[in-house]
This record gives sequence, structure tokens and C-alpha cells, in this order.
Amino acid sequence: MAAGRERRAKAETFTARWRMQWHRVRTGLRRSAVDYFRGDGSDWIAFVGLLLTIPLLMAVTLVDSVWCSPATLVLPIIAGGLLLRPASLLGLYAAGATALIVESVRLGPYTEGPSRVTPGVVLVVAACGFFGLLTAQFRSRVGVPWRRGGTMLFDLRERIRVQSKLPKLPQGWHHEMALRPAGGQSFSGDFVVAARTNGGRTLEVVLTDVSGKGMDAGSRALLLSGAFGGLVGSLPPHAFLPAANGYLLRQDWDEGFATSIHLVLDLDSGDYELYSAGHPPGLQLSAGSGRWEEKAAEGPLLGVYDGAQFDSVKGSLRPGDVLMLFTDGLVETSDRDIVEGIDRLTGEADRYVAGGFHGAAWHLIEAVAKDVNDDRALLLICRQASSPAQPTR
Repeated sequence: MAAGRERRAKAETFTARWRMQWHRVRTGLRRSAVDYFRGDGSDWIAFVGLLLTIPLLMAVTLVDSVWCSPATLVLPIIAGGLLLRPASLLGLYAAGATALIVESVRLGPYTEGPSRVTPGVVLVVAACGFFGLLTAQFRSRVGVPWRRGGTMLFDLRERIRVQSKLPKLPQGWHHEMALRPAGGQSFSGDFVVAARTNGGRTLEVVLTDVSGKGMDAGSRALLLSGAFGGLVGSLPPHAFLPAANGYLLRQDWDEGFATSIHLVLDLDSGDYELYSAGHPPGLQLSAGSGRWEEKAAEGPLLGVYDGAQFDSVKGSLRPGDVLMLFTDGLVETSDRDIVEGIDRLTGEADRYVAGGFHGAAWHLIEAVAKDVNDDRALLLICRQASSPAQPTR
């Protein structure tokens, strides 16, 4: 009992209470900072910091206006446009305007010497403030602060990449996927969703090309990839494209059509079915003849009209065979029709027949359509040839 009372007495000392208060202050500041950079908290930390820089810059300018000109006030103004909400930004602008007035009075008329507050300085600071206010109002309307805007776009891009990953295939199979957005952007209107179904025996792959390209089609591609990923494996193969067509029609987009090709591959036998919705045909390389054969299924574009029918084409991948699926950006341009593009693609692909197609997808895009200003995607699925049996001794 006495020991307990002694510990409580020590805990109630001034030093212990001060440490507890300091811990609470640190925790509160840390939480406020985390909330701020996540875009969930108040912007008072940034507002106070930028507000303090204005009198500091003003004082340095009054001491030496040659090395710190009055135009340096644009620095907190620009930073405020990126960090603050519109209401806080107006307060920062008021402080900046006050600093310009004080500098103008203390430094004297601009006609009496250099490094003073000239009309040009006022116009530059005002223009930066105007565009900063427009940016802040846009962020406020969207509801996404700049600190989270870049993170959100990065997260969206990574989600598309994760959804485009092909599942691991059993021994004897090889696949690879290459996607190159238009103009070197991070977002593409081409995407892939894939899943192993039927207890892992069947591989279902859907390659889709959304209308538009690059950033314009990226948001629609993200939405469709999530929806298509939920449909693959949840419906019988013949019902996938009709369901996808109905989904696009319900979106009622102004530019709401897409092309798609759906592969259903039996990994045990190598037999497959291809369903197409206005998509370029698949290409199959026969190891026996060394020739490429087009596999063209019938079906209209997705999102054009209701009740569309999609007929499949069947085939089989034997050991050594290769199936190639691609989007039209790879084979069709304004000065080259799709037939010529397919001939060029198969001609380049022939170079990989002898050595195998490992790492070929990206190189084929580089060789066939490197500088095309369109989204390009290429999927290769190879059934590896069986190694010859070793002679017995």
C-alpha cells in the first residue's frame, strides 16, 4: 500500500504532468499533420507557415532589395495556391497585398531607382494569385486536395495494372502481356482481365479496347476492368459478352462503345473458344506448318445496341503453337489498313519462332507500332513443345 501511494505521488509531480501534456501535444500535432497530408484535416498548419513567410520576406526585401526583390512574394502565393483552401488563400493574399503596400512606401517610388515595387511586380503577384485561386477552387469542387490527387491517380494506375495481371499457368504453358498507352502516358484505354476457372482447368482472358485513348479513356477503362473482372468466371463463357454489352448500354456514355475479345482456353487439352465484339481477329501459329492463321469470331461492338449476338470460333493449341491477341492500335493506323498491319506483325513474330517467344510481346510492339499515337496491347499465349525423350542406356 505504501509503495502504491509513493508511485502515485511521483506520478503527480510537476515533471510527470509536464511529460504527459507534452506527449498529448505531440500526438495531436502528429495526427493533424497526418490528416492534413491525407487531405482530411484543416490547412491551418500550412496557412500559419506561409503567413509567417510574408513578413519575413518583406523584412529581407526592405534590408536588401537587390538580393531579395519584391517579386519574391510570389513564392508563398504559389505555394498557397497548391496547399490552401480558397478561404485561407484569401487571407494569405490580403497579407501579401499589405506587404507590397508597405514595401512600396518604404522603398519609395519605382521611378527613383531599381529593385522597387513596380507595376510589373504587382501584375506578376496578382496573376499568380489569380491562377492559384482558380486551382484552389477547382480542388474544392472536386473534393480532392492536391496532396491526395497524385496519390489517387497513382493508385488508379496500379489497380489497372494489378487487374491486368495474368494468373500463373501450369507447366507447359507460357504467357506474357505488353501494354503501351498513347503518347507515353500512364493510363490506357486497353486493358486485360483474366481468371482461372473450372477448378483452375480453364483460363479465361478478356482483352478490351475502350473508345478513346490515353487519359481520355483511362477512367472508363478502370470502371470497365472492375466490372469485367467481376463477370469473368461468374457467368458461362457464352454469356459474358452479352452481359458486358448490357453493362455498357446502362452507362449511357457519349462515347461508350468498346471492342473486346474473350478467350476460353482448356489448359489440359489446349482446346479453346474465341468470342469477339468487333475486335481484331486472333492469330494462331501452327508449329507444324509454321504459318499464322486468323481466328475471327463474329460479334458487334459493345455498347451499341441491345440484344447483340456473339458467335464463337473454336480452335486448339498443340505443343509449340502460339496464340496472339492484340488491339487495333497495334495493326491499324491512318496510313495503314489492318490487313497490312497484321502482315507486318506476323512477319516480325516469325523471327521469334526458332528461339521462342519469351520476352517477345514488348519487342513486337516496339518493332511494329513504336511511335503510333494510340493505345497498343499484345497478349501471347504459348503452349511449349514437349522436350524430346532422353534415350535409355
